[in-house]
Amino acid sequence: MADITPALVAQLREVSGAGLMDCKKALTQTGGDLQAAVDLLRKQSKIKGETRSARDAREGVIAQHINAGGKVGLLVEVNCETDFVAKNETFREFADGIARKLAADPNANLEADRVDAFTKIRENIQIPRFHRIEVQGSGCVAAYIHTGAKVGVLVEVGAGKDATTQHDDFKQLVRDITLQIAAASPVAVSREQVDPAIIAKERDIAAEQVKGKPPQAIAKIVEGKLDKYFQTHCLLDQGFVKANGEITVREQVNRVAKQLGDDITVRRFVRFQVGERAA
Repeated sequence: MADITPALVAQLREVSGAGLMDCKKALTQTGGDLQAAVDLLRKQSKIKGETRSARDAREGVIAQHINAGGKVGLLVEVNCETDFVAKNETFREFADGIARKLAADPNANLEADRVDAFTKIRENIQIPRFHRIEVQGSGCVAAYIHTGAKVGVLVEVGAGKDATTQHDDFKQLVRDITLQIAAASPVAVSREQVDPAIIAKERDIAAEQVKGKPPQAIAKIVEGKLDKYFQTHCLLDQGFVKANGEITVREQVNRVAKQLGDDITVRRFVRFQVGERAA
């Protein structure tokens, strides 16, 4: 049995955030075993990750997990207080573990994991959002995490036949699409998916900008400005980055589909950037 020294008590307090007497009791009951004392305090709900919740958790990483069959994908944002911790291997492993857990069960209770990470990292840790895609029918889901893990993408691409998804050209297309989304930040797959309220707002802005023009020209100018909005914000209408914008993403998708003799459809995507909701 280890001596219950003031230094050991102080160490447990630093690790757990629990009170002085609670730490002394836990160490006594566990024979001075620090990890066992932490576990005991957790069971007694004496450790609270919330002790630092007043601090902003605006740093962090985006993590992803794709299951072995490529039919289920998960993107999650995990926040911490400092960029130093965001680069820490323990924190990165924690984020990856959360992604795996949520991919397997989107209703998983993460509080024990969060508190356990808090006891090791000693920063406020939050999991503000995640997005899970499960493919229905033929197709696959893919993810891309940009260098530094501050931006992540999850995309579902459908095909007429599952065999198509195993072709190297299809896999390359999907990867190129994830890179496109990371770099160009589209808000929708196509103009049909853009919120009508956003379209109405953009139309009003465009109309205001051309006030005073000849009436017969206004409608044409407004539609031209809307078209430019779609080219910037809709994935399929964007210039294909890998081809330096010489063709659109839609044209590249159609080109690969023709080569493979199958239908290929970009169904949906999400793009996460650390802290964008905390701004």
